[in-house]
Amino acid sequence: MRVLAVDPGLTRCGIGVVDSTGGRRATMVAVGVVRTPATDPVEARLLAISEGLESWLDEHAPDVVAVERVFAQANVRSVMGTAQAAGLVLVAAARRGLPVAMHTPSEVKAAVTGSGRAEKEQVTVMVTRILGLAEAPRPADAADALALALCHLWRGGASSRLEAAAHSALVTGRRNAYAEAEAAARRPRPPVARAR
Repeated sequence: MRVLAVDPGLTRCGIGVVDSTGGRRATMVAVGVVRTPATDPVEARLLAISEGLESWLDEHAPDVVAVERVFAQANVRSVMGTAQAAGLVLVAAARRGLPVAMHTPSEVKAAVTGSGRAEKEQVTVMVTRILGLAEAPRPADAADALALALCHLWRGGASSRLEAAAHSALVTGRRNAYAEAEAAARRPRPPVARAR
């Protein structure tokens, strides 16, 4: 299973792609950050994030997309930007018919470090170790995206395979229904008998 995971943010949107190699083993495929300047208008920043996400999805063709669940913070402005970026991820995945899983920050920390209260640096150290990386992914948003992908593989993998199968059946069913409706619309209609 290939997971593309996103740690959403308006200034830095961390993206990591991880392949499951069986059991609790995984390999990093790619990691990076889509950045937007705080001085740009919000709509331009959202467009840049959207284009970056589309590019990552096209290049890496994941089986599932994992997104960090937005939670309430004291800083409303920050949570708004995070929620907007997360919404872009959901739309991009839906456009491709990809299943989406959401995990809370504490779930991700617990999956990777064993503690839901771990500090960011602990998460980075464990991600580096688990994936056998030569150096720690920077900035922290990139490491968080990889941690999210690992969390999904370990905690959501089995249920996600079921969700993916159900989602695929639903999408296929919709496509079949659309094709049938389209074919019916193209069939010549019998002439209507008119009263004389």
